[in-house]
Amino acid sequence: MSSSTPLNRAADSLKRATSALGGKMRSLRGPGNEPGKRPGRSSQRGKTSKLHPAAVWSEAVGTAGDFLAPGWSKVRAVWLKYVWPVLAVVSLLGWVVLAASIGLWWAGQAWGWQEAKSAAMVAFLLFLLAIGFIVGRSAYGVVLDLARTRVAVGDDAVGSIAVSNVSTRPLLPAALELPVGSNTAVFHLPRMKPAQVHEDLFTIPTARRAVIVVGPVRSVRADPLHLLRRRVMWTNPVDLFVHPRTVSLGSSAAGFIRDLEGMPTTELSSADVSFHALRDYVPGDDRRHIHWKTTARTNKLMVRQFEETRRAHLAISLSINTDEYDSGPEFEMAISVAASIGRQAIREQRELDVLTQKGPLRCETGRNLLDDMTRIVGAPMRKTAVDLARTLSDTVPNASVVFFVVGSHVTATQLRSAASSVPPGVRSLAVRVQPGAAPSRANIADLTVLTVGDLDDLAIVLRKAAA
Repeated sequence: MSSSTPLNRAADSLKRATSALGGKMRSLRGPGNEPGKRPGRSSQRGKTSKLHPAAVWSEAVGTAGDFLAPGWSKVRAVWLKYVWPVLAVVSLLGWVVLAASIGLWWAGQAWGWQEAKSAAMVAFLLFLLAIGFIVGRSAYGVVLDLARTRVAVGDDAVGSIAVSNVSTRPLLPAALELPVGSNTAVFHLPRMKPAQVHEDLFTIPTARRAVIVVGPVRSVRADPLHLLRRRVMWTNPVDLFVHPRTVSLGSSAAGFIRDLEGMPTTELSSADVSFHALRDYVPGDDRRHIHWKTTARTNKLMVRQFEETRRAHLAISLSINTDEYDSGPEFEMAISVAASIGRQAIREQRELDVLTQKGPLRCETGRNLLDDMTRIVGAPMRKTAVDLARTLSDTVPNASVVFFVVGSHVTATQLRSAASSVPPGVRSLAVRVQPGAAPSRANIADLTVLTVGDLDDLAIVLRKAAA
């Protein structure tokens, strides 16, 4: 017999498991209970070690699990491939009818009730007749097409389902199910001739920000009593991103973000775009920066001195702690405010970082930013806007402009604490969202606090901040 037979492999596995169990038990017995020594004695007088039953049981269970794991994997694969698809066809009503037929037949046999036997036979016959409605193959060609997979809140999300008969025989009427989020849309297919195409249009409401899973499209064949339901998947699911509503800020509204000259620093440089002063020539200076008119007037070499500048780097701190917001619409407005500012920065090709309590968002493109904004889920949490501001200062130390987007429950004291974590020389602004409030601007030390009562007022308050 070959050494690779299943019997030999099982024997080898059992031998390895037994050896491992024996080694484990020897280690549990301790050094004083080796063979040849009196049990309960250790090398040190007065100390004893006992074999704990829980450890033995745990090791036995682990060994049995390792031994049975390959067989269990095969049984599970067979179950999922052959058995479960058959059982999934039976609906809840079908299981009730099948159980009722068995129960009635048993009652008829036990007590001699012919009526119970007749009812059991009728129920079982209905179950057998239902099988004839779901057997057979359906040859459909299904195309799920969404006109746009990314829309803003309030925009129409339109799609279509095109179904064609790709077989050489007519197909009976059927139904198609299209899951849309937690709901399911049903489309009824007529009797279709070979090569016939049937198309249905649908509209998905986009009243709120969400990632909606559309599909997969599945055909449903069922008997008139819906005892059996056979579903066949025809397409893959598609994610529909309903982005938060954003507004265009315009260059005038975002003009406070410096462009090429950036924000000047206190560090001097020998070459930049921001002129600072003239100084005496030092050996090694670039002769291209010699100011010849001043040199001729003073009769000594003078060179230009520059200030180091940096290109605008925008950082946005968006608090998703729902305890800091008065309502759900206020939280949604805060997301829209942060998305509008971030989208404007990306449009002007500025460096951008957006951070929430759950981590940074992708800011490579406007699409990535809005996709991550769509996935945001607010929740009560211990980390407040102040903690997030400190994290932002550590994560983005080279920011030139910082925004704190917060809710109406954030107090002035908390905003002052958030502003204290911003390094000197960095312009900081707090956008406080409060639906219905008049747009306003206030100052808390070096922090500019902007109150936004409506998303359309964002451009107005930013122009006030730039003034």
